[in-house]
Amino acid sequence: MMKLNRQQCRENTFLLLFEASFRDDSLEELFTLAEDLGEIAVNPQVRDFVSGVIAETDSLDEIISAYSPKRALSRIARVNLILLRMAIYELKYQPEIPVNILISEAVRLSELYAAPEDTAFINGILGNYTRSLNREAQ
Repeated sequence: MMKLNRQQCRENTFLLLFEASFRDDSLEELFTLAEDLGEIAVNPQVRDFVSGVIAETDSLDEIISAYSPKRALSRIARVNLILLRMAIYELKYQPEIPVNILISEAVRLSELYAAPEDTAFINGILGNYTRSLNREAQ
């Protein structure tokens, strides 16, 4: 099995979640297809990340709606929605990762896969969400 760093795991998770958004396959079928094609490395961290984001989609979408100026999830581009779900999932369930790194990674992936104007949108939602977390912790 190929060793992936955290950045590669994030990118592979994004690619799998994006693919899953178009398909009705089970997660196991999706993982097998990715491994068979050899285009996306799937290790235990990627499996856990994809599974976690999918399992928490409803709660993640509630957070995104609450902090999005667009409010309606149907108005958020699929790429952006997946990137936001991933970042918020990590913010909620992996507190050991510094917030600035998570936001930087979401921005980096948006620069690779989203429209240029989407980067500010993603950064804004994540910034508003993390500021609210800081207020709640005080």
